[in-house]
Amino acid sequence: MTDANASPIDEDLYRRTKALLEPGEIELNAAIVHTDYDGSEDVQMMQATIDVGDIVAEHAGYDPKDCYVYSGNDDPDFSSNQHQGLTLEDESFVWECQQLLREGSFDVVVYYEASADHEAILEDVRELGYEVTGVEGS
Repeated sequence: MTDANASPIDEDLYRRTKALLEPGEIELNAAIVHTDYDGSEDVQMMQATIDVGDIVAEHAGYDPKDCYVYSGNDDPDFSSNQHQGLTLEDESFVWECQQLLREGSFDVVVYYEASADHEAILEDVRELGYEVTGVEGS
C-alpha cells in the first residue's frame, strides 16, 4: 500500500492523504512528514513546514526565495493549521500543507504538483532528519 522507500506510517493517515490526491484540476503527489514535535513546539513545527516547503519549491522548479507562505488567517476557508506556498510574482500554487497533531506529535502533510521531482523531495526531507512517507496520486 505504501510507496517504495516509504517509512512505517499511520495507514489511516496514508489512506486519507491518498483520497485527497484523487483527480482534480491538477495532478498531485504528497509527502507525510513525521516529526517528534508536540503541541507545545509549534514554532519548530512551523519551521519544519517552511523547510519542507522550500524543498518542494526547489524540486518543482522554483527558487524558494521567490515563494512565500500564505497561512489564510484572513480566510474563513482555511483552518488554523493549513498553509500554502505561493509564488511572489503571480501567487501561483507551489504547495499546500496541513499540520496535524496525531498521537502527541505533529505530522505535516504537504501536497504539490506531480510534475515536481517526488523522489528527490522525499530524499531531501529525510536529509533534514525527518521520517517521510511519499504518497503518489493517480
